[in-house]
Amino acid sequence: MYKDIDLDNIDLTQEPPTQEPQRQYYFMAKMREIVKEKSKELGRPLSAVAVTFGCQMNAKDSEKLLGILRKIGFEIIEDESADLVFFNTCTVRDNANQRVYGRLGFLHSMKKKNSDKKIALCGCMMQEPSVIEKIKKSYSFVDLIFGTHNIYKFAELLTTMYTSERMVIDIWKDTDQIVEDLPSERKFSFKCGVNIMYGCNNFCSYCIVPYVRGRERSRNPKDIIREIEQLVSEGVVEVMLLGQNVNSYGKTLEEPMTFAELLQEVEKIEGLERIRFMTSHPKDLSDELIQVMKNSKKICKHLHLPLQAGSTKILTAMNRRYTKEQYLALAKKIRTEIPDIALTTDIIVGFPGETLEDVEETIEVVKEVQYDNAFTFIYSKRTGTPAAAMENQVPEEVVKEGFDKLLKVVQETARERVSRLEGQVQGALVEEINEHDNSLVTGRLSNNTIVHFPGDASLIGKIVDVRLKECHGFYYIGELI
Repeated sequence: MYKDIDLDNIDLTQEPPTQEPQRQYYFMAKMREIVKEKSKELGRPLSAVAVTFGCQMNAKDSEKLLGILRKIGFEIIEDESADLVFFNTCTVRDNANQRVYGRLGFLHSMKKKNSDKKIALCGCMMQEPSVIEKIKKSYSFVDLIFGTHNIYKFAELLTTMYTSERMVIDIWKDTDQIVEDLPSERKFSFKCGVNIMYGCNNFCSYCIVPYVRGRERSRNPKDIIREIEQLVSEGVVEVMLLGQNVNSYGKTLEEPMTFAELLQEVEKIEGLERIRFMTSHPKDLSDELIQVMKNSKKICKHLHLPLQAGSTKILTAMNRRYTKEQYLALAKKIRTEIPDIALTTDIIVGFPGETLEDVEETIEVVKEVQYDNAFTFIYSKRTGTPAAAMENQVPEEVVKEGFDKLLKVVQETARERVSRLEGQVQGALVEEINEHDNSLVTGRLSNNTIVHFPGDASLIGKIVDVRLKECHGFYYIGELI
């Protein structure tokens, strides 16, 4: 593994290897020499900061990029005054793009005062050709642009950036390559996300992700298990298995394996106490997975099951490939088999052609399923998706009316679901000192509910028993048992 690699023993007088990840180790060694020289010139360490937009997949990618930066000698800070700033971008909604453009304008003024400052852009937004053209035209001060398929080449791309005077652009349309054994800089010592697959094959009509993340490709299960075993040896007690649609894991492997089978293998890892995963697509959630979750001692009692809409007409237009009735039957089956599970969901309001009657159908589903939480979004038109070209775009005032009505019902039903645990004793993984009151710590129950209770930093990373005394809507105040 990369931890056994001694960068000082890599011969930089030779041509770089052609095989991965050895090629990247070579460029890490080369970049480390560049960082040493630059730091000597400045009389201080070179600094870097990561600004991450978007989902858990992006957060995991940023950990990998930060791990490489740390390995080659950068000091990691939390300030955009850093010598190297990289934005790991999201493009699910247009406002995410606008936020990036806004930050770039701010960085430009900083770069004018510091000509050595470097700016790198990566992530989903960079996979859109129109974005690249806009950056080349209006933000020519950016130094490096790369996408979602080649983040493992970060050290190589940095080397090119630091040894040239031009904007470096390296965007791949797609890939089936997965490169293992590269550094990672974890945010938490006790929990970690683990990619099990990349890309998506579903092509929901509103979603840009398959176009920017590529087609599904699953990691080898042995590599996944090896990574988790290493994490557990370093003190990790909870892992989050990540994929755009984890339920279709294993279909691209030479020896196909179901997601349920992978979970059973992960559960065997000694020292691992909790397993989470996301995201699940309802059309692929199997009876086998429900049974594995039901019988597991480690899989958390939480399932995120995106609904998106409660009207079959709208679901069909969204290309979700299930009906309202099929979704309700699945939710009922899950609740019957695992009564104490927390179900959460995503819902979009204002999809083209949606009427207030369609929103009422969504509200019916919310009332019937009784979600523990729901993330509600107003439809955002994404150029390049089929939905963006659809007629019957919904007027803003109609969207707002439906959204407000849905949100009220979501909040009411979620409060009722969460409050059912009041008075119980539950295990909570302590994650941090409470950000508003340092006499409290903040923990997370198996069902993903947050609880705040008296404690100190010595509890962080431990799973402790907590009595849930008072429910405050979406969180609890508790006491350590």
